Parts: sequence; structure tokens; C-alpha cells
Amino acid sequence: MLANVSGIQDKLKLIDNSKAFQGFVIFVIIVSALSIGAHTYHLPSWMEKSLVVLDVGITVFFAIEIVIRFLASDGPKKFFTNGWNIFDTLIVIGSLIPAGGAGILIARLLRIFRVLRLVSMIPELRMLVNALLKAIPRMGYIALLMFVIFYIYGAIGSMLFAHINDFLWGDVSVAMLTLFRVSTFESWTSVMYETMAVYPLSWIYYLSFIFLTAFVFLNMMVGAVLDVMTQETQAMRLEEEAEEEATNLNSQKLDIKAKTEQPASAADVAELKQQIAELKGMLVQSVQRAG
Repeated sequence: MLANVSGIQDKLKLIDNSKAFQGFVIFVIIVSALSIGAHTYHLPSWMEKSLVVLDVGITVFFAIEIVIRFLASDGPKKFFTNGWNIFDTLIVIGSLIPAGGAGILIARLLRIFRVLRLVSMIPELRMLVNALLKAIPRMGYIALLMFVIFYIYGAIGSMLFAHINDFLWGDVSVAMLTLFRVSTFESWTSVMYETMAVYPLSWIYYLSFIFLTAFVFLNMMVGAVLDVMTQETQAMRLEEEAEEEATNLNSQKLDIKAKTEQPASAADVAELKQQIAELKGMLVQSVQRAG
């Protein structure tokens, strides 16, 4: 009984890890995204009914696919330790909500998130999202430092330029919003020229701020993400190598099992008899020599 269960699990692992199956899942996700977009148009009734049938088929397929992945894993604990499996399971469960009645809006909103399954199915996208999430702590410290710089420059700007334009520099909070506009290069020269009419050297204030925010901190953000992406790329390669080894091992186990379950052919029996006869002859010769 346990051998049969293990054999079924090995076959499910081969299906789950096969490129053809994963490619078909990606195709279904794309079809699901197109069907969701089609619902936003005014369509004939027959096409609306066809889309409803298609949506039901996609939902059933996703439910079967998540069951295959669950059974192919080494137990529930192993399955749910992967955050992407939890993410996919929640999306599939949300898709099972009927799209009729009062919950039609909620059901359609949940079905929209099925498109996000592309991230969990494509390793490169998954790596990018993982890198972005892991870079958040570093980006948070950089953002905190940026806030400090914004606050210092905002306080200075409010003290120096409030009498020039109270709307842009009236207090620290408004001055920080003005500086955000400057950092995005949104008509920042008009703001600078207005203050330069009173303080000719105020360009130093703006250029130093732009240098810090638009160049230094932006490069720091990019560097933090790239550093984590490098680590994630190495981890993804190791994971792919481990999965490939596991797939090869499962296929070898299935081949060995298939060979052992096949009945011996007439040629195999004849070869075995010949080997037994040779062993008997060698045994007789050794007995005669001993005698």
C-alpha cells in the first residue's frame, strides 16, 4: 500500500516539475487574465455565457493543479513552508467563491489576483519579487535618511524663503512637499529662479539637494536592490540544481520499479538457466579436484 502511494507521489512530482505542465499552467493564467479583461467590455449574451463557462473551467483547473502540487510535496508542512504555495492556495480558494449574486464584485476582484500567479510560476519573476521584499529593510533605512535630509532642507527653506512665497515655503511640511516637487524635476527651475531674485546664491541650496536626493540616494536604492538580487540569483540556481537532481532521481526510481515489476522474458530465463548450469559445472569440477 505504501509502495503504491509512493509511486503515485513520484509520478505527481514528475508532472509538477515537467516543463510542459508548467508551461500549460502559465498559458491558462494568461487566458484567465484575458477573460477578466473581456468582462470589462459590453459583449453579446452568448459570449458572456461562454466566458462564464471558461471561467468555471479555469477555476476547476487551478483547483486540480494546486491539489497535484500538494500531493507531490513531502507532506503539508513541507508544502506550506513555501510562501508562494500559501499565496497560490489563497488565490485558488478565493476563486472558488461563486461569481453570482451579491458577491459578484468580490468574486471578480479575487479572480483578478489570479494574474499574480504568473509571479509564482515564472522563476525569474519570483526572484525579482523575493529580492524586492528582502531589500525593503535596507530601503527603509535609506528612506529614513532621505526623510532626515528632506526635513533639514525643508526647515532651512521655510526659514529663508517663507517671506518670498508663503504658499510654497510657509512651514516645514509645505516646504518638504515643495522639495519633493524639486526632487522629481517638476518645474523646479521656476521655484529656484523665484528665490534667486532675492538670494542670488540660493541655487547652491537647490543643486546640493538635487545631488543628494536624485543621484546619491537613488543610486543607494538601486545598489541595495541589486545586492539582494545577486544573492537571490545564486539561491535560485542552487534551487534549480536541487530540483533537477530530485527529478532525475524520481525518474530513475520509476524506471527501476518498472523494470522490477515486468515479468522475466524467455531469453532472461534461458540466460539464468545457462548461468546455473555453468555454476553447477564449476562446483562439480571443484569437488572432483578435492576428491
